[in-house]
Amino acid sequence: MPAFDAAITAARQRFRPIVMTSLAFVLGVLPLAVATGAGGAARRSMGTGVEGGMLAATFVATLFVPLFFILLTERRAKTRARRPAQETGA
Repeated sequence: MPAFDAAITAARQRFRPIVMTSLAFVLGVLPLAVATGAGGAARRSMGTGVEGGMLAATFVATLFVPLFFILLTERRAKTRARRPAQETGA
């Protein structure tokens, strides 16, 4: 299977589990992000940082991981295609 087709298939299969896990984590941290009372400011800042990081990581996992897989697979294929020619020429 070509790298592009493999990446698209894998992205479709992994999208739901990634989003469900991320959503559960973000909702679990939500009380920290809306904390009030003693120490509420520290909890809010920590909660919003964790939520923002998790949302960014979800974005990276769903979009950029398949892209990087395609780029690295194509690069490796090009390197392997050139390697025999370099060995015979030396």
